[in-house]
Amino acid sequence: MDFTRKLEQAWEASGGDLCVGLDPIIERMPAAIASGPRPVLAFNKFIVDIVGDLVCAFKPQFAHHAAVAAEEDLAETIAYIHRRFPKVVVILDAKRGDIGSTAEMYAREAYDRYDADAVTVNPYMGDEAITPFLGRPDRAAVVLCRTSNPSAAVVQNAMSDGEPLYLAVARRAEQTWRRLGNVMLVVGATNTGDLARVRAAAPTLAFLVPGVGEQGGSARDVATAGRRRDGRGLAVSASRSVLYGGSEAQIRKAAEDLHHELGAVIAQ
Repeated sequence: MDFTRKLEQAWEASGGDLCVGLDPIIERMPAAIASGPRPVLAFNKFIVDIVGDLVCAFKPQFAHHAAVAAEEDLAETIAYIHRRFPKVVVILDAKRGDIGSTAEMYAREAYDRYDADAVTVNPYMGDEAITPFLGRPDRAAVVLCRTSNPSAAVVQNAMSDGEPLYLAVARRAEQTWRRLGNVMLVVGATNTGDLARVRAAAPTLAFLVPGVGEQGGSARDVATAGRRRDGRGLAVSASRSVLYGGSEAQIRKAAEDLHHELGAVIAQ
């Protein structure tokens, strides 16, 4: 199954466009999990079981696993998601950005070692940083475009041929990199004006939209500004506001509230 169909199936199965990031922090986990064996894996499974039926995607963050030598936990988490919720897309948030054989190895790492459906990629080095991730129509490159961090504009709003660099990236993705239909863009939730401008420049692409929740982005505003004409096109990601929301019931409610808020916006 090609990636485009995988994502469509994920939207259909979940009934929405909520994505939950898996950013395990041992110090913030419930005490019983944090003090037990393999806490990262246990916590990830705990979250997956609670919210898996509500999401179109999970977004495990690579550094949160690698920093505590939990790469095997990451691989087992992704395998668990595929078994437990086979229609959910897994986006490995690794922000790879290199060229040549190194980029090819990063693609192999994401797709073969971890079996991720997609991986985040930094386009700063140009086409050669993206194309190694596009060779498999069942996998996708999720290209950084307009991110949600406060100082992103210093680089991403720099002018390139009369328009901000982030729009040049969006147009390149829409016009060139989507040749196999397996490119998404990362567009942050904290500036919906820029989100709308990226949508205008890349009308067919799906967006991964982080920044909802603790970073202050509004799910309703994101859905209004970012959806395609067909009412799809988003994977709106929340992490800490769901993961560390309290009890199992509170975590579930946090995810349900976002799911419902996103669903309340009807595409124009």
